[in-house]
Amino acid sequence: MSLRTIAMLAFPEVMSLDVTGPMQVFASANVERTRQGLAECYRLLLLGQQPAPVATSCGIRLCVDACWQDVPPATLDTLLVPGGAGVEAQYRNAALLAWLKAAEPKVRRLGSVCSGALILAAAGLLDQRTATTHWADVEALRQGYPAVQVDVDRLHTYDPKNDETAHLFTSAGVTAGIDLALALVEADLGRVTALAVARRLVMFLRRPGGQAQFSALLPPASSEVSRLGALLEWIPAHLDGDLGIEALARQTHMSPRSLCRLFKAELGIGPGRYVEQVRLQAARNLLSDGQACIATVARMTGYGHPENMRRTFQKHLSISPQEYAARFA
Repeated sequence: MSLRTIAMLAFPEVMSLDVTGPMQVFASANVERTRQGLAECYRLLLLGQQPAPVATSCGIRLCVDACWQDVPPATLDTLLVPGGAGVEAQYRNAALLAWLKAAEPKVRRLGSVCSGALILAAAGLLDQRTATTHWADVEALRQGYPAVQVDVDRLHTYDPKNDETAHLFTSAGVTAGIDLALALVEADLGRVTALAVARRLVMFLRRPGGQAQFSALLPPASSEVSRLGALLEWIPAHLDGDLGIEALARQTHMSPRSLCRLFKAELGIGPGRYVEQVRLQAARNLLSDGQACIATVARMTGYGHPENMRRTFQKHLSISPQEYAARFA
């Protein structure tokens, strides 16, 4: 098997784990192949504005191997774009965006980690495509690039069985980049090798790409000054009761229509979906604590029957409550 070049962009204030997490997965795949008496599969390359050390957002410096402008995209197998505090400067970098746009049809795979999706979006590569990113950057992606179909309830959009998403894909925050890299290794080298890598990195193999981000934000950061503040504090204490739109409207002394508009304005989602997220988060917390059985958790969080809770877990997390408890309790 010939070496496949895995290239990762690096820029000032990049998130270090966005870079090192996925790259370590590919490096560990090489180690596993060597242990099996096989040749290494991946060549790792760090690309920057210039071949000089780059300071990450945590202060660690990364040594850039080459300037991206000097690297012919056709020589790359996979190109990954990370995120971090320095993303804004990069999605305003016209030369980089032009290079990415030209590189897209020439590389076998092009993807982003975390807020790196904003860079791909700025290059116009995500238009009319489903994309995800770190939950904290979802609104920036939605508002800045309305042609992108944003899906926050995913860890990544890579699907080796779909030609389109096997070529161009995105992933959610930080550790989701590791899940993405494991999926890429599995597609290249098979499940046995990917499982060996996951074991060596002490990870589960693997969180499905369609699973929701476990760090999803529920209340707005400014909930204490929000017009919804009192209601958002009231909801978690009444999960086992009626939290339909009419009941919430009565609690706030507003009409259902006005309440829906306020939820959309302040949270970007309707009250029904918000309640669903809070119930799901509460159920996850209870299952993680291991203090109650599934039937009790379903009753306490307003699902009533365990089957209702199972359907919600499958919809948002792509796993059952039993599997969730086994993994995270």
